[in-house]
Amino acid sequence: METMVHVDGGEVWADDTGGEGIPVVLLHPGVADSRIWDPIAPALVDRHRVIRYDARGYGRSPAPTTSYSLAADLRTVLDHFGVRRAVLVGTSMGGGTAVNFALDEPDRVAGLALLVPGITGYPDLESPELTARIGELARAGDMDGLVTLSLSSWGTAGTAPDTEAAELVRAAVPAWFTTYGHQTEDPPAFPRLGELTMPCTLLLGEQDMPRTVRCNEAMAAAIPGCVLVRRPDCDHLPTLRAPEAARELVLDLYARATG
Repeated sequence: METMVHVDGGEVWADDTGGEGIPVVLLHPGVADSRIWDPIAPALVDRHRVIRYDARGYGRSPAPTTSYSLAADLRTVLDHFGVRRAVLVGTSMGGGTAVNFALDEPDRVAGLALLVPGITGYPDLESPELTARIGELARAGDMDGLVTLSLSSWGTAGTAPDTEAAELVRAAVPAWFTTYGHQTEDPPAFPRLGELTMPCTLLLGEQDMPRTVRCNEAMAAAIPGCVLVRRPDCDHLPTLRAPEAARELVLDLYARATG
């Protein structure tokens, strides 16, 4: 069931397939909206209740007009659907959201599947040079340049014209700017990863940016009992590059977390 969920000072589009049992909640990256899950969602829906939503400014969710927290919005979505406990599946930005929420409310998280995750509080995760170049292209109004830069940074495992990835990135780029100044960063999570006790699997894409690879290695080492899966065929878009592997990772983690 698709619906608009009222969050603090705004709303987000969300979809809940319904069903019994602990749901799988899918959290998308900053370079795409919730359609990034399309390659693996059908197999998940066949087995479990699945909830996914577009963060503010992405996909079918309006741009924010007030300050907000990604973790707080996740909490509101779960409350809206009456979810007391969930398996969180997050990629990139969504992975960071999942970790922050799990640290805030561990009793509500049965397990974590983290695909090339970001995280707050890790030094040297952002590239000042890349951020500066994005700003230059944005000021020039060069959308094609922004898409090309994004694919050369986060989509190196793709083959030109890499149409699906390019379309997702093109749709997400406006959110980088409409959310700026409104999205507040959640507290530093990296120093607290040792507090996570729920089952966790982390997928690392070996063709991802080197700084992200280093961060993901450090995250997996810091999370107690975390299973690290290295994929040589993946960049920052694992559900597009290796959908079967991503699907099985999520299903295996779900079984481990709820069995």
